[in-house]
Amino acid sequence: MSQMTARPDPAPSRLKYRMERLMLTPLFRLLLRFGVPCLLTFGIASWWLSVDENRMKIIDTYADLRSQVESRPEFMVNMMAVDGASDLVADGIRQMLPLDFPISSFDLDLEAMRATVVSLDPVKAARLYVRQGNVLQVDVVERIPVVLWRNEQGLQLLDDEGYLVGPAFVRADWPELPLIVGEGADAYVTEALDLIAAAEPLSARFRGLVRMGERRWDVVLDREQRILLPETDAVQALERVIAMDQADDMLERDLMAVDLRLPQRPTLRMTDGAVQELQRIRAIEAGEPLE
Repeated sequence: MSQMTARPDPAPSRLKYRMERLMLTPLFRLLLRFGVPCLLTFGIASWWLSVDENRMKIIDTYADLRSQVESRPEFMVNMMAVDGASDLVADGIRQMLPLDFPISSFDLDLEAMRATVVSLDPVKAARLYVRQGNVLQVDVVERIPVVLWRNEQGLQLLDDEGYLVGPAFVRADWPELPLIVGEGADAYVTEALDLIAAAEPLSARFRGLVRMGERRWDVVLDREQRILLPETDAVQALERVIAMDQADDMLERDLMAVDLRLPQRPTLRMTDGAVQELQRIRAIEAGEPLE
């Protein structure tokens, strides 16, 4: 009987079996297909970039490409236009933004430039953008002066919110604007405008408003007359005085002041001449000899 030939074992080895099992795992196949190439690429790129000369080549190439793009004619700004501003304010804006045209639009920090324009006292709001035609457009909303404020620095123009518009060197240059005086009066421009509107019947005699102790207002009329208003409900108190004046011409008399600081007890202050005349009349009525 002949010796039987040995056959190879058809069962896979343990290592091959485990490898086949790993290849059946989706995560392992994904890692083998994408993870290993990415890791190799990252390693090679990191090694290449670790050389200073190679990094400088990339930086120089990027800077050159950027310069070529930014200096293209379609990205160059050739002039600046300012709209909505007076000539004086427009000149101030151009001095605050000393741009050397032509300049690339990529070199313009529009937000910082807008903040610079708004920092000017006469400018309430501004919008900057590059419009068609390669023009830097500056749209300005100016503050409109509504009152003159006299303080330690002189005459100043204020808008309806109490913000400084600019200096006023001569009162005669602004005859249409009412005058307010006193420390802290700029914080109460809205209240002052309400009082000025209420004093319209006295406009021919109205001279201005004085802020007293940063608490209340005095209305100043011609002939050095004053209406002393209370801290609260000042408009209503002024309207009462105007009503009394319209009823019997109270303010046409020899009065120095109408004191309404205590609304429940108004007081009339007469001039020295009127007081002396009143004393003389009372002496005559009492039969006293005149001096």
